[in-house]
Amino acid sequence: MENDLIQTDYLTGLNPPQRSAVENYDGPSLIIAGAGSGKTRVLTMRIAHMLQRGVSPYHIMALTFTNKAAREMRDRVAKILPYDAVRGLWMGTFHSLFSRILRAEAQVLGFPEAFTIYDTADSRNVVKAIIRQLELPDEQYKPNDVYARISLAKNNLVLPEAYAANAVLTEEDARAKRPRLAEIYALYMRQCRQNGAMDFDDLLLYMNILLRDHPETARKYGERFQYILVDEYQDTNYAQYLIVKKLADAHRNICVVGDDSQSIYSFRGARIENILRFQQDYPEARIFKLEQNYRSTRTIVEAANSVIEKNSRKLPKHLFSENEQGDPIRVICALSDKEEAQRVAGDIHTTLYRDRATADEFAVLYRTNAQSRVIEEYLRGNNIPYRIYGGQSFYQRAEIKDAIAYLRLAINPRDDESLKRIINFPARGIGDTSVSRIVAAAQAEGISMWETLLRHTPEELGVRGAAIKSLSAFVRNFTELFQQAGEMDAYELAMEVMARSGLVAHYRNSPSIEDESRLQNVEELINSIREFVDAQSATDTETEEEETVEIDNETPAADAPEETAEEETTKKAVTLDQWLQEIALLTDMDDSKEDDTPRVTLLTVHASKGLEFKYTYIMGLEENLFPSQRGASSAQDVEEERRLFYVALTRAEKRATLSFALSRFRWGSVVPSQASRFIKEIDPKYLDMPTLPNTDVFGEPEDENASLRNRWNAAGGVATGRSKGVEGDPRPAFQRYQRKTAPPTSGNSAATQPPAGFRKVESRPASGTAAPQGKPLDSAGDLTVGARVTHARFGVGTVTAFEQTATDTKVTVRFEAAGVKTLLLKFAKLRLL
Repeated sequence: MENDLIQTDYLTGLNPPQRSAVENYDGPSLIIAGAGSGKTRVLTMRIAHMLQRGVSPYHIMALTFTNKAAREMRDRVAKILPYDAVRGLWMGTFHSLFSRILRAEAQVLGFPEAFTIYDTADSRNVVKAIIRQLELPDEQYKPNDVYARISLAKNNLVLPEAYAANAVLTEEDARAKRPRLAEIYALYMRQCRQNGAMDFDDLLLYMNILLRDHPETARKYGERFQYILVDEYQDTNYAQYLIVKKLADAHRNICVVGDDSQSIYSFRGARIENILRFQQDYPEARIFKLEQNYRSTRTIVEAANSVIEKNSRKLPKHLFSENEQGDPIRVICALSDKEEAQRVAGDIHTTLYRDRATADEFAVLYRTNAQSRVIEEYLRGNNIPYRIYGGQSFYQRAEIKDAIAYLRLAINPRDDESLKRIINFPARGIGDTSVSRIVAAAQAEGISMWETLLRHTPEELGVRGAAIKSLSAFVRNFTELFQQAGEMDAYELAMEVMARSGLVAHYRNSPSIEDESRLQNVEELINSIREFVDAQSATDTETEEEETVEIDNETPAADAPEETAEEETTKKAVTLDQWLQEIALLTDMDDSKEDDTPRVTLLTVHASKGLEFKYTYIMGLEENLFPSQRGASSAQDVEEERRLFYVALTRAEKRATLSFALSRFRWGSVVPSQASRFIKEIDPKYLDMPTLPNTDVFGEPEDENASLRNRWNAAGGVATGRSKGVEGDPRPAFQRYQRKTAPPTSGNSAATQPPAGFRKVESRPASGTAAPQGKPLDSAGDLTVGARVTHARFGVGTVTAFEQTATDTKVTVRFEAAGVKTLLLKFAKLRLL
């Protein structure tokens, strides 16, 4: 009777496909689980059902990719069945379960039973030591890149001997100027065995070797694990695929759960082919399709379907939802990446107020980590708390700290900490021993390291070998830089520093995806400096202007002297020191410990898989960004990028917002961009599109592009994409409310009081605004009431009035972020949109 009650409990609430997948556990099974379809619940219930029906936990192996997923499944099973019923169940990650088997069989493989498991840092240190032992140049044999190459070989079960004999691999290494990589690989494997250690990749490699070369052992474990379940099967690599297949050979009771539409980790070795060809491996397999999405609105689900159907390599399924229809997916078309971030931050603030939402219900997704910098700044500027999920805040990333150390040194050569950080990065052959001798000499004389380097030759400091030449070149290079530093503004100096440092060349010449991402982050840092210089220059001009211009001030006399060219040229340049002071304040904020305050989550699309948020913003939907430039190099790569967009869109529960910019900073210069093909691929009936500008938004022939514009513009949509304020106040909500720690007073009515934790504030200019676009507005003849204009400091606005004076034209503009301003046309540097 008790067992019947237990069975009723866990089967109640399952829909028919879910229940069928739970109850039919004999033989091979493929459970195609669409986004938000309850796959974890089904997998858990299937295990519980097997145990309840008498299958011994000793005979079940359940494989996951994360410890979190394993714990969640185990906890759910434990809530359904008593402890004794689940004791002995093998449930965990591939690496944790295979390491248990390898420890039990270690002697067969020639390893000690208590072998050490190296983490990534340990492995890279071994590789680094081997490179030094072979006296190979660090520039060509970067430990990170060498280790990544070895890891890829292991995941494809290519041993050192086979690697050395493979003409394609050795030719690739020769082109990358690493002809001795096979030798390093062999020495690395030998060193690990000598140390009685395996790295993470070895756990899969040696598990394959164990099952391949020791048939009795393979038979023993094949007999034991009569039922094998694999979560996220679309993410398995070749090594994992072969292990699972070998273990399942005896009983063929294998159940794999996954979604081919969410296969997004090919760069880690994941093979979508594993799930696509499951029916070829097991022709008798039952197929269960979990197609009902319980997470998202019907609009979001149907829009995601309309995109993913463009992929040719996929399993047939059609996701549906019985939730509410929901709002159309809003699309924000911004002039620049700064305006994009400003409007996303503003929309978040508006929604916080309007929907009485909490910050932890929001997520901002982006394709690359570098994109976080601009949105971080606008969230800070509006006092919206946030956190970086699965990563660091932009200014805390190692490559950004390295770049900032170079910049600090450029204006303060006595900064020993910055010098120590960068003196041998990128690698110059100035090792720790040489650095320690420089430090000792500086301490003995009571001067800075840089002063020590200027006073003494490398030989006098005790530097030996190749480091002498490297150190001399370093000192000469940066002495020249320091001499030129006073002649350049912050942006010019930063570009010169990056060029001389070798950082850009270091990352650009690296084949690794990680270094490509680091290069993008350094580029974004340069962009922030350029924006700072432009904004500061505009502010300086505006300060002069405001002393004589703003309405309510006196109009300049007709005979007021004009600013001379000589006076203009004597204006002080925006210095790197000013920018560094600004950044110091930002990074101090980053370092503060998080409290229990709800926070907006910022994360890459890859990191978002498996998560869900009520309000989701996907930024940077532009060609060569999303899809990425590398991701658009082949039809297969584009399909993976499309799956990545599908994952991003299906994270949203209630509302999804997409954004793109018509221009984006690249190395400090404004570069035009085009909207991502993925926006175009969504059926327009699911979109709330802005009025598209008369530009080549999608990179289509003009007739097709015009057709798209006309179709969306005729449908209405969001005419300008601006956040709407509350009735009676034209300012967007993010200008009316700011974050504070104390709750609001109780005297406000529900209609007018700000959301919990916010206070009413006066209008103020935005902390940063969109980069100026459009035609320069320097003639009164181009002015019309209602014209849309941009200003370097105040952003986008609408002309409400203008008046001709004796010497100039006074223009009154209602700016979206900064309110009403009256400016002199001669000084304002407005641009007409």
